Amino acid sequence: QVQLVESGGDLVQAGESLTLSCAASGTIFSINAMGWYRQAPGKERELVAATTSGGRTTYADSVKGRFTISRDNAKNTVYLQMNSLKPEDTAVYYCNCNVRTRMTSMATYTYWGQGTQVTVSS
Repeated sequence: QVQLVESGGDLVQAGESLTLSCAASGTIFSINAMGWYRQAPGKERELVAATTSGGRTTYADSVKGRFTISRDNAKNTVYLQMNSLKPEDTAVYYCNCNVRTRMTSMATYTYWGQGTQVTVSS
């Protein structure tokens, strides 16, 4: 089993910055993609940013140039640096990881964190 623990959510004012962290622990052989999603009230969950094990990144158009995703493979941790926050960034942010749990199997599994609230006031 794999657990994802997120931290860093907070209430901030527009224009300020926050950094979210997500640490994976448990039965992990390797982690492929790691990403952040968000869900605002009444809206669908959407991809914010993702990164592959090789370091390729992808971003939602709405956060390009403001958010940066990074990962520390030694710590099984993914970060989301969020700058110039806007009220429309308010949402619950979820960490997502695709994990290979065993050296003897190529099977991978997707896990979700419990979510961390980010609120941006105008």
